[in-house]
This record gives sequence, C-alpha cells and structure tokens, in this order.
Amino acid sequence: MLLYMSNGIQQPKSTPLHSVSVAGAVVREDGRLLAIRRADNGTWELPGGVLELTEAPEAGVAREVLEETGIHVEVDELTGVYKNTTRGIVALVFRCKPSGGAERTSDESTAVDWLTPAEVEERMAEVYAIRLLDALDGAGPHVRSHDGRRLIATS
Repeated sequence: MLLYMSNGIQQPKSTPLHSVSVAGAVVREDGRLLAIRRADNGTWELPGGVLELTEAPEAGVAREVLEETGIHVEVDELTGVYKNTTRGIVALVFRCKPSGGAERTSDESTAVDWLTPAEVEERMAEVYAIRLLDALDGAGPHVRSHDGRRLIATS
C-alpha cells in the first residue's frame, strides 16, 4: 500500500476504483455492425456490460451480446481499450462474428439493428461510434480515453 505524509502522520493513499466492462463489435459478412438502443437512456451503443468477477473477458462478451440482442457470437480479438475518465470505467471491446440466434430486445435494449458504418456515425455518440469503427480498421488494439462525452487527445 502506498503511503504519504500529511502533518507528519502517515495515511493510506486512496486507491482508485475502476469497473471493467466488455462490449462486442459484432460484424456480419456484409460489413453491418450490431447495435442496440439502450432502454435506460435511449442512446445507440454496442451490446455489452460489466464483466463478472470470475468471468473471462471473452465469455463476458458472448454473454452480454446474447443477453441484450439474442445473437450468439464467436469472439475474434481485442480491438480496443477505452477508459471513461469521469466514471472510472475501462471497456474492453472485442470484434466478434455472429454464429446464430435471432435479433430480439431485452430489459436493457429497446431496439436491435445491424448498421452500416455511416449509420453508426449518425446514430451514436463519438465515444461509442469510435469503438465500432476501430474494430473495422484492423490497426488495433486501440487505447483511448474519453470523459463520457468526447474523446481526450493523447500524445
């Protein structure tokens, strides 16, 4: 544990707490990308959620995509790591291929759709659209930070 001095008294330094989430950039053979409209705030995003404590990231992605969309996936590779600096959430995004199932909504989604890259840019906030677009470029894994609204420039 790291300690620091304050008025001559050693006190434990606070440890930042982060949540780890996983999301699937599910790409069909025709290049369309799977997206959901969230039930809680109406925004379009990738399917995903909080990684369970004992769960492998790849298993978490497959579980979350299935729960939110009804689509089974094969997980291919990590395409990006994204940190929301305001909320302390680190998101791992994996490119996936659909392997079965049928689109359906859930308690967490009010719509499920296959979007073109142009539709992703139109419907999604930049901090979520970039996750899908990064998964397509083959240059990852990307590492990016944002404040919940916009990307933060990195050096």
